[in-house]
Amino acid sequence: MLLNLLAQGKTPLGDSPPWVWGLIGVVVLVGIIVLVVFFRFFRLWIQCMLTGANIGIPQLVGMKLRAVDYEMIVRQKIALVRAGVKITTEELESHFLARGNVPKTSAAVIAAHKAGMDLPWKTASAIDLAGRDILEAVKTSVNPKVIDCPDMTKGRQFLDAVCRNGIQLRCKARVTVRTKLERLVGGATEETIIARVGEGIVKAIGSATDHKEVLSNPNMISQTVLHNALDAQTAFEIVSIDIADIEVGENIGAKLQADQAAADLRVAQAEAEKRRAAAVALEQEMIARTQENRAAVVLAEAEVPQAIAQAFRNGQISVTDYYNLKNLQADTSMRTSIAGGVGGNADNTDRPIS
Repeated sequence: MLLNLLAQGKTPLGDSPPWVWGLIGVVVLVGIIVLVVFFRFFRLWIQCMLTGANIGIPQLVGMKLRAVDYEMIVRQKIALVRAGVKITTEELESHFLARGNVPKTSAAVIAAHKAGMDLPWKTASAIDLAGRDILEAVKTSVNPKVIDCPDMTKGRQFLDAVCRNGIQLRCKARVTVRTKLERLVGGATEETIIARVGEGIVKAIGSATDHKEVLSNPNMISQTVLHNALDAQTAFEIVSIDIADIEVGENIGAKLQADQAAADLRVAQAEAEKRRAAAVALEQEMIARTQENRAAVVLAEAEVPQAIAQAFRNGQISVTDYYNLKNLQADTSMRTSIAGGVGGNADNTDRPIS
């Protein structure tokens, strides 16, 4: 109405009511805001239109209100679209709001697409949100990487294993792996590959009869380890296992035998010392028993004169019987002395009763 009146000139602008002036101010303010917004997003909108990204000004304004880095979203979508990847603005925005790394994820999807690999945006974003380096995974999938076994950064230079003949072999291997993107989420990492390969190498060397067989054909280790499917449940596929270096160590078998012999010697010495101690104890016990028996004999001999005196008092023996007993004792003592002088026992243990 106001514009019609102004156009017809029927109502002078100076005589307009206050609400007309308010309406004009609102219209002018809205127009200024629209122009500011338009010119603010005009450059990005032109880029989207020229590159086929199809992001309109209302979408840019919405991303601005949702605190989304709209300039980065526009750049990444342009790159994806120009690379031939089909993706929507909502997917990029959702990944950004989920605290994902949109530039790295976009670069990974583009690299996979250019390499002819099937890597949907949903899978790539899930891998990125899981904390894995999706761009590095794609690079490793396209260009396999080499892993040292054992890991030299942890201080070990060689893997030690012993053949059946007791000779120690020290070897170093290089494992070429390729990332399996479909197993990247939930799959084991490089540490598992290193541990499994190391275990397989030790087992392969340990099953060899002679260390010369391994030295003459190190490829037998690689073939044995590769046939064990060591990459199961991991994020990698083992391409090859190459023995980089192998050298002879100590004669572990001989060393163990020497240690066992020394241990057996110590055990035998301990048993001998135990038997010697038992023999000494038994000897001392027999000496003590001998002394005890001699003491008993002495006590018994001391009772003989008392018994003879008691027999005299009771009239059980006569003087003649007593002297016959003395003659018998003297005869026994003489015979004992003669036997001792010829070579018998000089110890007069059977001396007569006095």
